[in-house]
Amino acid sequence: MTYYPANYHTHCLYCDGKSTLEEHVREAEKQGLLQLGFSSHAPVPFENKFAISEEDLPEYIREIDRLKSQTDVCLLKALECDFIPGMTVDFADRKSVNGLDYVIGGVHLVRPPHGDGLWFIDGPKQEIYDNGLRELFDNNVKLAVTTFWEQTFEMLETQKMDIIAHFDKIKMHNRNRFFTEDESWYKILADKAIRLIKRHDVIVEVNTRGLYKKRSDSFYPSTELLMKARKADIPVLISSDAHQAEELTLFMPEAAAELQRCGYDHTAWFDVEKGRFVY
Repeated sequence: MTYYPANYHTHCLYCDGKSTLEEHVREAEKQGLLQLGFSSHAPVPFENKFAISEEDLPEYIREIDRLKSQTDVCLLKALECDFIPGMTVDFADRKSVNGLDYVIGGVHLVRPPHGDGLWFIDGPKQEIYDNGLRELFDNNVKLAVTTFWEQTFEMLETQKMDIIAHFDKIKMHNRNRFFTEDESWYKILADKAIRLIKRHDVIVEVNTRGLYKKRSDSFYPSTELLMKARKADIPVLISSDAHQAEELTLFMPEAAAELQRCGYDHTAWFDVEKGRFVY
């Protein structure tokens, strides 16, 4: 299995990361990465502590450009854009207006089909997941999880992204307490995501963060979904979703071995001359 020495999913002090852009660059040099993509959480239209602000976006872009002249690592500009129906900015507009190299799309906040509030399925605190499930969905797990997948479907159908982030992350705080991934209704939803990813020519990231943070027993996506992605000839890349510099390459060799078991022999990488990912 050949995987390109790069990380395209990193977070820094501009959003909820714990390291500066420069600290990430210096660690990338040490780890021998050829490319490093910065992907701060894109702004969202409400008060929060995890996303870059609209006001800080220009400086974020300028600092990445400044660092390019100080390293041999190829630095790329990106954002991880949340999709919340009726609330977030169009991904293509984000990419164009900010001169980004690529966009990562993801769902971290699930909007109930009827009613106010957002269900935060990410973060370190399981009780926030559980509280949202109870308060916004009256503990109707099937409705809540289906809403997550339907929001993912809508993102794939309406937004232009290069990479989809941790697309089965709904499993993280579940820990097999409320549903299992082998239930037929869940498989039907996940399989539809695979079909839409293929239809819209989106790259699947193999996200290692759940394992090294001990919040998941498997990569995002699961082995079963990776095998289905390979059967559909969907391109993949490996990311650590690093929130601090020392996390830049964690569990990447293990992810490469997993991909090989699933039938992959290479990963996608960003061709600077073409201005896009190739695979």
